[in-house]
Amino acid sequence: MTGKIFKTIDEQVEILRDKGLVINGDKKTKEILLRENYFFISGYRHLFMTKESGKKFLPGTTFEELYATFLFDRAIRNTFFKNILIVENNIKSIVSYQLSRKYGFKEKDYLNPQNFSQDGLQSRQVYDVLNKVKRQIRVNGRKHAATYHYIENYGYIPLWILVKVLSFGLMAEFYDILKYEDKLEISKFYEISPDVLDIYLSLLSNFRNVCAHEDILYDHRTQRSIPDCEYHEILNIPKDDDGYIYGKNDLFSLVIMLKTMLRKDDFNIMIEEIKHEVNLLDEAINVVPLDTILNRIGFPDNWYDIKEAK
Repeated sequence: MTGKIFKTIDEQVEILRDKGLVINGDKKTKEILLRENYFFISGYRHLFMTKESGKKFLPGTTFEELYATFLFDRAIRNTFFKNILIVENNIKSIVSYQLSRKYGFKEKDYLNPQNFSQDGLQSRQVYDVLNKVKRQIRVNGRKHAATYHYIENYGYIPLWILVKVLSFGLMAEFYDILKYEDKLEISKFYEISPDVLDIYLSLLSNFRNVCAHEDILYDHRTQRSIPDCEYHEILNIPKDDDGYIYGKNDLFSLVIMLKTMLRKDDFNIMIEEIKHEVNLLDEAINVVPLDTILNRIGFPDNWYDIKEAK
C-alpha cells in the first residue's frame, strides 16, 4: 500500500479540482486550507460525492459549500459541548451530594468499597473504578487549587471537591458501580430509571470527548443506543426492521438525552442555536437537499418539534 505524502497547499487545491470541486477563489481557498487543515475540511466531502464512484463531487459543488458544512459542524459541536458540560456539572453535584450525605465527606468514608455494588459480577469493576478515583487524588490532587487547598488545610478532599478532577467518563463509571438504591435516588432527579441514566451518562461522555477533541460530530454514531422513549413516539420517528431509524445512536439521540437532563430554558436556548445554524447551512448549500443532510445527522424532518414535546 502506497503511503500518504506531503502535499503543498497548491497541490491540495488541485486535488480538490481534479475531484470536481468548484474553486471560485484560489487565494481565499488556500488561506482557509492553511488555517483549518485540508484533512479536516475534506472530512465533510462524503455529503457531496456522487454515488457512482464516491470519488467525484456532485456537479456544481463549490468549496464554499464544503467549508460551510465544516463551519456548521464546528458551531453545533460548540453548542452541544457547552450543554454537555452543564449536565456534567449537574451529575457531579448530585452524586457527590447523595454519597456525602449518606456515607460521609472524607475519602476513607465515601470510597469505602462497602458503599458500592456488592454484586459479585461487579466486584472487579468496583475495585478498578475506585483505584482510578484514588489515582486521580494522587496524580491531580495537588494540581487543582480547590483539592490542593483541602489537602493542605484539612488532610482530606470532600467528594464535592474531588469531582472537579474526575472526568465525565470516570463519573459515568463511578455511577455504574453505585448501589441500586443510590442510583435510584440520583436518577429520580431526572425522572428516568437508574438503568437509563447509566446508559445516558456513558453516551454523553462519548459525545463529550468527540466535542472536546474537535472530531467530526454531525455523522458520529455511538456503539450503544439509547432505549426507546416517549420522544421517539411523540415525534412519530419512522422505523425499519431494526426499530427507530433516528434518535438511537446518532446526534438526535444526544438531543433526546439533553432534553431529559437539561433545564427547560437551557434546552430551548440550545435548540434555537441549532436551528440558527441549520438555517445558515440551508442558505449556503445548493447541491444537496437540507433534509438529506439532516437525515445524515440523524435528525428527523420534524426534529425541531422536540422543543415543545412534553
